[in-house]
Amino acid sequence: MNFEPDWAGAAQHFQQDLAQNWTKALQSFQLAGHPAGMNTGGIPQISFAPDKLGTLQQAFVKEAAELWNQGLQGKPAAADKRFASDAWANNPIASHSAALYLLNARTLLGLVEAIDGDAKTKSRLRFAVEQWMAASAPSNFLALNAEAQKKALETKGESIARGMQNLLADIRQGHVSMTDESAFEVGKNVATTEGAVVFENDLFQLLEYKPLTAKVYERPFLMVPPCINKFYILDLQPENSLIRYAVEQGHRTFVVSWRNPDAALQDKTWDDYIEDGGIQAIDVVQDITGAKQINALGFCVGGTILGTALGVLAARGKKPVASATLLTTFLDFAETGVLDLFVDNAFVQYREAQLGKGGLLKGQELASTFSFLRPNDLVWNYVVGNYLKGETPPPFDLLYWNSDSTNLPGPMYTWYLRNTYLENNLVKPGKCTVAGVPLDLGQVDIPVYIYGSREDHIVPVAGAYGSVKHLPGKKRFVMGASGHIAGVINPPAKNKRSYWTNDKLPDTFDAWLKGAKESPGSWWSDWAAWLKGNAGKQVAAPKGYGKGAQYKAIEPAPGRYVKAKA
Repeated sequence: MNFEPDWAGAAQHFQQDLAQNWTKALQSFQLAGHPAGMNTGGIPQISFAPDKLGTLQQAFVKEAAELWNQGLQGKPAAADKRFASDAWANNPIASHSAALYLLNARTLLGLVEAIDGDAKTKSRLRFAVEQWMAASAPSNFLALNAEAQKKALETKGESIARGMQNLLADIRQGHVSMTDESAFEVGKNVATTEGAVVFENDLFQLLEYKPLTAKVYERPFLMVPPCINKFYILDLQPENSLIRYAVEQGHRTFVVSWRNPDAALQDKTWDDYIEDGGIQAIDVVQDITGAKQINALGFCVGGTILGTALGVLAARGKKPVASATLLTTFLDFAETGVLDLFVDNAFVQYREAQLGKGGLLKGQELASTFSFLRPNDLVWNYVVGNYLKGETPPPFDLLYWNSDSTNLPGPMYTWYLRNTYLENNLVKPGKCTVAGVPLDLGQVDIPVYIYGSREDHIVPVAGAYGSVKHLPGKKRFVMGASGHIAGVINPPAKNKRSYWTNDKLPDTFDAWLKGAKESPGSWWSDWAAWLKGNAGKQVAAPKGYGKGAQYKAIEPAPGRYVKAKA
């Protein structure tokens, strides 16, 4: 008796049902994953390039036949870290299910590439398939996960009991645990650089840090972190703190600690964050230090806030900042990478109707969006470990910070969404009116250090490079290895990774990269040398915090704003 499957019949069935199933898949994605998509003119018709479809069909039939034969012989599944343990290799059923899953995943992604359609539709479908496949992996289910089953047997069911406890604990806290959060406390073992709060308003506290050198540079240094995260990503541990590093280099350092918005701030706008946030912080640093000009740094959205604030100040005829550093920052939103998939006019209108006149974008929604950009690493990896295997993730300061989410005021968020990701208005001279003046970044004529991370999926390095085209002053662009966070937080003492420099600034990032030189180690050293050249002469370090009764120390750093939970 012949048990060989009817591959010819399977191929015919495969071809007949393809278009129908993929139309349903796109409809499911639009209705469930993109609520505003219902207003974009209906479900696009899907058609496939016949030559690509034929090639894909032949490859599927060939690999399926090989997989059947391998399965009968008990060979392990193809290499994938989710199925890498011996428990999978030694279980023929589990091994076969993993290999079949990987074949289906490759085929589905191949179908996306075979579609005749516009680039954005294909990108959205690719994202949807990746989410679907990440969620449906056999490793995510106890009945199919050979490794979790083996652990359950070895622990006599204790791993399952611990997994249920972990699940209930995560339900109570409202998010999947990525680290042992009980191991950290803000102000105790993260965010510990010594300093004080010297000013506060409704939006932020201003922290001043104690000098670690007898002399400091005459131009004080202000850091503006992103308001969608807590500032202490810049001050995790003493050995990887960019804040402490700046203080050690002799800079009188101030940092904005954004308030975690609650109902009292639900009506705050982008103008408020520029006027009462970025510009107010610059003014206060000048008042405290008596400096005519300061140096400033913006990280991610903090860089967008800083750049906008500088544009507003330039329109008012003011130039209080001598030099700026932009870390993984968008000013030009022409190349936003995967985040572009979520934004179209219908989606922005949906958000404006929902939040534009008031309300809060919840921090957990933001955190989930960013996590699902890398679902296998930042979602399902922890689902499997925490719940199926009953493991407690090890302490990791960066992941603790990543789980400490923040809200955003609805009007501020919706203005930002429309004028940046959707319409890219910040780089169109006079298109935006911010804080009462027309914005023109071409008036921000100061030295700027621009940094991008090579593997950044939030601010792609080409998007970070886009700022070069719109700022007229002397510029230096540097690319570091790794991603959005790990690339930035890379202290020289670790002697890890590398960075690339190129004194020429051609029109495109690709052209810049062709002429770039790689250097081992951290970009921090290169930046420190650049900042020193813009910091002025050295003067005696201050003896205390703030200035007089107006700017006296309110409380020790890191302050209470950063401790508020979303």
